[in-house]
Amino acid sequence: MKNSIKTGIAMLVAAVLLIGCEPKEFDKSGLGKNGAPTDEEMSFTIEPGEDEFHFVLTNLTPVSGVHTVKWSTGNGSTLEGDKVIAYYPLPGNYEVTLTITANNGEANSKMDEVEQTETDYEFLASPILTALTGGADAPDGKTWVVDSLASGHFGIGPAAGTGLEWWAATALQKTMSGAYDDEYTFKLVDFIFDFKNNGDSYVKDYRKDDPNYSNPVEVDGVDCRVTYNTTEPATWSMVERDGVNYLSLLSTKPLFFGFDYGGTYEYRIDEITETAISMSTIGQDGNRWYNKLILKGYEKPVVTFETVIAATSNENEWSVNLNNVVIPEGISVNGYTVDFGDGSEVYTTEDYNAAITHVYMRKGNYPVTITVLASNEDVVDNQSISVENYHSEYIPFLLDYMVMYVDNSEVEMAPVLGENCDVTVVENPQRIYPNKGVNVFHYRKENQQWANAFMKLPAGYRFDLTRTSVFKMMVKGKAGQQILLKLENTDKGGNAWQTGTYDLIYTIQADDTWEVAEYDFAGVGAGWDWTGDQFTDDVTTDPRFNEGFYNVIRIMCNPGVGEGVHEFYFDDLAGPHVEGLKSAK
Repeated sequence: MKNSIKTGIAMLVAAVLLIGCEPKEFDKSGLGKNGAPTDEEMSFTIEPGEDEFHFVLTNLTPVSGVHTVKWSTGNGSTLEGDKVIAYYPLPGNYEVTLTITANNGEANSKMDEVEQTETDYEFLASPILTALTGGADAPDGKTWVVDSLASGHFGIGPAAGTGLEWWAATALQKTMSGAYDDEYTFKLVDFIFDFKNNGDSYVKDYRKDDPNYSNPVEVDGVDCRVTYNTTEPATWSMVERDGVNYLSLLSTKPLFFGFDYGGTYEYRIDEITETAISMSTIGQDGNRWYNKLILKGYEKPVVTFETVIAATSNENEWSVNLNNVVIPEGISVNGYTVDFGDGSEVYTTEDYNAAITHVYMRKGNYPVTITVLASNEDVVDNQSISVENYHSEYIPFLLDYMVMYVDNSEVEMAPVLGENCDVTVVENPQRIYPNKGVNVFHYRKENQQWANAFMKLPAGYRFDLTRTSVFKMMVKGKAGQQILLKLENTDKGGNAWQTGTYDLIYTIQADDTWEVAEYDFAGVGAGWDWTGDQFTDDVTTDPRFNEGFYNVIRIMCNPGVGEGVHEFYFDDLAGPHVEGLKSAK
């Protein structure tokens, strides 16, 4: 480079809008016949584009066979294709590098330069850059922190998802992680990114062995707080693709917003205002992870209220209403909802002064969720109700024998779903005794250690282990496969494993034959004394565990083995009685 930009403006990766063509496909008959082109063969042109800020980069190198064509545009971005368009909104000399890689792995590169003398002031004044950095009037930039009081400040869902389908962190859930004191400063001048983490950070379990980290300590499960020095210089960039803005963090060390998920560290901007940012990224595990930031020092106007819960004069009827509702200026309240936690409908009223009542049929402890529907952000309050008696019109359904939960034919007490794996209903591949049913479940995981099928009972219902402790199901797979079954209580949220049962394993005896897998929890312990939560040596005799506690069955194939594909069939899942639910669809 003749006169490289030394200010960091040259690192305008994300702030540059770059448009690339798709990689070119070639006749695969030439697969692997030729290596990389020679220095003499390498050739490309740089020509003016649609305006003074866009340049067209065209590959003229003769190639044959399958190959890839990549460009480094000199501002930290890369593009692919024989003809691409690069956007340079700031003055400077930018080194352009074309790299062609052949199918056999050989590669060669050629460099040239783009000289930009113009400034795209309209781009620098764009609303998104101003919201992120404060714009040209804020030389010190804007500093952001994790919005730790907001639900979903960390979260996860499928890669193609648009929301926190699988998990959303509750307010202050990761208090001991080291994430909430981190600060992130974005400056428009030189596109500097300052990451201040005060010496420790929060990382996924699969990231804890990164050489930049040390002293991992598990927090709230298997993820870790680590010691991490973040003094390395860093920059940021923005790129728009198909109308969506993506923010990238650039450094020789990992950069992230409170929680290191790994991956490319490119964040999709889902929403941005002067005081809040919602974004998501594809982590190292292939899932979409979510982050919410808030401007440092900014106090969000929040609706405040007191929830009043009381029993009425009617049998097993409870009322919920809101007292002392304070609505900040500029915010409106559109009513509130109440989930009474027993699987009934969620009640909604548009009048926040109105009371909502509900009649419980079964005794038990029920989580109650009150959500005030404010115009800026929903406000959630979690309470509980303890119902001491069954309603007089309720007839308990008592059984001393096993109950069929799901048989893919007539019975479905609750749906069976997959977590990090595919669980689908398919035609029975072998309709012979002992399983002549038409449809069965097919479980398939790929490169996932703990992917599981699970059945979660409706809210308020639990497995009763006091009369029988045996669970059964039909399995069909390969001899030697280990099929795990365990019970969990999701009242613990992300920490269900801390009070879950110890693993029970059934080993498949023969290839491609239906077998009856049996799991007896008599004498099986649960919980871990070192977590500080409750634990027991026998879930069937301990009253804290044997009734009114477990609500989830988890099923895994070859648990702990993450490499490769693991699959099997299962059907006719049955087990102990579930109070109040009959085995019927």
